[in-house]
Amino acid sequence: MSALPDTMLAAYLPGGSRTESRTVPVPAPGPGQVLLKVRASTICGSDLRAIYREHLGSGPEAYQGVVGGHEPCGEVVAVGPGSTATVVGDRRVVYHISGCGLCDECCRGYPVGCLSPRRAAYGWQRDGGHAEYLLAEEKDLLPLPDSLTYLDGACVACGFGTAYEALRRADVSGSDTVLITGLGPVGLAAGLLARALGAPLVVGTDVSAERRAQARALGAAHHAVEAGELAVLLGDGAHMSVDCSGNGAGQLTAVRHTRRWGRAVMVGEGGTLTLDVSHDLIHRQITLIGSWVTSVHRMRELLENLDRWGLHPECVVTDRFPLTEVDTAYKTADSGRGGKVAIVNDEAGV
Repeated sequence: MSALPDTMLAAYLPGGSRTESRTVPVPAPGPGQVLLKVRASTICGSDLRAIYREHLGSGPEAYQGVVGGHEPCGEVVAVGPGSTATVVGDRRVVYHISGCGLCDECCRGYPVGCLSPRRAAYGWQRDGGHAEYLLAEEKDLLPLPDSLTYLDGACVACGFGTAYEALRRADVSGSDTVLITGLGPVGLAAGLLARALGAPLVVGTDVSAERRAQARALGAAHHAVEAGELAVLLGDGAHMSVDCSGNGAGQLTAVRHTRRWGRAVMVGEGGTLTLDVSHDLIHRQITLIGSWVTSVHRMRELLENLDRWGLHPECVVTDRFPLTEVDTAYKTADSGRGGKVAIVNDEAGV
């Protein structure tokens, strides 16, 4: 392989609905670290909500002025001392939270909930994927099957991983009807995965006619309708619902259209939900689940299943931009009119 360059282009998110591109040094991997050439890095709704518009986050969502992008996938171009499972040329998805590896949450396989002050999420507290190269911990990398593209991998790194975790937490199966509220990229992922897991009826709802049409076109839902039409389609309600809207109205719709003894999973970040607890939950025996991103083992399982199913997550991507057009990419994502927006480098689809 040819020698690596000394510098690279990287994009930062200073707030105020702006991006800032800089030329910075290419990092060198230290012990247990790997350098990736980023092939694809997609934009997440949480990037828009908590970083791009203004720096709202605290704790795990506190943005520390690093290179943006927490959904990267790429090719290994250098490995540091002590790396044992990675070689140059490997294709890898980045699990985007680097945990301590020792606390209860990390030992469960959920670094997203790491309890250590050393917890650092790519694109939030350590440099992320909106750059030509990314320095990652080897332990945070998962193999990308040969059948999947780098863009598929970037979509798995957060969005599809989050949707899959929610469905598995609620034990979706071929006996379940499923309701998806919010048909943005995560909602589309939830619908596609619910169908792959055997759900015989998937119904989606969104206030956007364009997003409803996209869900139907992709096959992410058998029916994608306005909320007022759900009662006719679902009768007593869905066996399980997944809210991907992050909006109080969408969250309430999900709960109230879940049938007795059903399961409602909250995935969309944000929103304030007000319920009549007795009427909406207790008397109807509803199980309400909060699901945050995914675990390492669930993400690995998802990658293996996508390979087996022949399902390509990149189908939810409607817009692709080179790194040099990162500002346009973020403006497009922030418009909320399409599906997933991706920043791709050369040969991203290979």
